[in-house]
Parts: sequence; C-alpha cells; structure tokens
Amino acid sequence: MSATGWHEVQLGPVIGSEVTGVDLNQLDEALIARLRDRLAERQVLVIRDQQLSREAHKAVARIFGTGQLHRHALNKARGGDVEEVYPVRTTAESKMTAGEAWHTDVSCDPDPIAASLLYMHQAPAGGGGDTIYSSMYECYERLSAPIKQLAEQLSATHDGAFPYRQIYGFEPEAGQFNRTVHPVVIRHPVTGRKVLWVNRGFTTGIKGLNHVENRHLLEMFFQHIESTLTAQCRVRWEDRTLVIWDNVATQHHAVWDYFPNARYAERVSVVGPILAE
Repeated sequence: MSATGWHEVQLGPVIGSEVTGVDLNQLDEALIARLRDRLAERQVLVIRDQQLSREAHKAVARIFGTGQLHRHALNKARGGDVEEVYPVRTTAESKMTAGEAWHTDVSCDPDPIAASLLYMHQAPAGGGGDTIYSSMYECYERLSAPIKQLAEQLSATHDGAFPYRQIYGFEPEAGQFNRTVHPVVIRHPVTGRKVLWVNRGFTTGIKGLNHVENRHLLEMFFQHIESTLTAQCRVRWEDRTLVIWDNVATQHHAVWDYFPNARYAERVSVVGPILAE
C-alpha cells in the first residue's frame, strides 16, 4: 500500500488526524510527500496497525527535518541499546514516567527536534496512557494583541538539566544537557507560521526580567497553553500504533493513569534546522 490507500479522520478541528490504509514499510515518493504535507497541516498523525522494525522506524523518521536522527543524552541510562532509539518504559516499579508534564521534546538544544515518532509496543492493559497534544500555532493566535507584541520582543532560556533536577530529583553530570536561549515566539521552519515557544518542561527564565516578572509571565504562558482546550487533541494508544508529531508546532503531555500496569514504547526523533524569529 502506498499513499493511494490513505484514509484520514481528524481528531479535532485544529490538530491531529488518525490515518489507516498505509504500510510504512513501503515508503515511496507519493507516501513520503503525503506524510510531510499532512504533518505540516495537522501537526499530529496517528497511524494504526504498523509492523515496524527499528530500522523501519528510523527510516520513517529520516523523511522529516534534516534527516539526522537525534541521540538522547539519557538513552543508555534508560536501557537503550541503539543510540537513535529512545526507550519509554513505565512499570509498577517506576517512580516517574517520561513526559508527565507539558513539554516540547529537548527544546534546550540549539537545533531542536523537528519531529518525534513514538511506536507503541505495549499499551497499558485495561486502557489509559493517552497522550494529549496542543497546537502552539493556536496558542499563539489566542494571545491578545498586546501580549503577542510583548512576547515577540522576548527570549527565554531552555535548560535540559531542569526537569531532571527539579522534577525527577537527581543532578545531571556537567555538560550532559544543552542550555540554549530561544525567542519566545518563533517562525516554523516549514510553514512560516508563528509559534509560542516556551514550555513548562524546559523553559526556566525570560531574559532581562526580574524574578517576580519571570515567575508571573512564564506561569501566564504555561497556564494559557494548558487551559486552551480548543488547541488540543487526545491520542488513545494501541499496540503497533505509530504517532508522529511536529515537535516545533506542538507540546504534549503523557497521562500516567494506568499504575500499576506497564507501558512500553520506543521513540525516534529527527533533528530540525536552527530556529529563527
């Protein structure tokens, strides 16, 4: 099956589509073009009933961004045995689960991830474990004109060590994670649309503001993102489902509601171009 078998149903009016009728092991020019086009438009693609080896998983990822696969700093610590394949495993013994807060994957990098592709090997028994996605196009558009004008003048620090220090309770090794300053509002490198580019997971402060201003302005942005339900879609996982998301245009939150059941997936991400205002 190539793109000719493509059947798409929107998860919501703003973001997200579920796709059936394709086999990602049979990538051809037509299917690659359709995947790129629909990801740029819908931001999240949920593709069911795929039988993907790790090599096939990586091959799909390479059609996005620069084609260079991302290597996560904690891959080996999380039990990864292939550098470009990041394991996402939660069990009854887990003290935390990856992604249990609104975030953009590794926004601390100078050239952040363009797209992430998560392939579900074991969905939780009994359901749960959904992922919620939010469109940062829509969140930007729903800011008032004065706040848009302010945001477009600002830059913020994204610190890769922050979530591990503040949320997971351990101190990363020096230099293990990047720390980068990005504009608060960027233009998407593919679509050219404006994106609100701060997230609770990695953004630690806005340059030039004092402590009180930082705390309140960042919290305003974070709460705006989290409460703008019209910008969101919810993905229900099944085994052999691949979800591809535009990591620049979206944020996501993994829901850990399935304890003590287990969930196992593998993520491959592809690096994007350096972001610009």
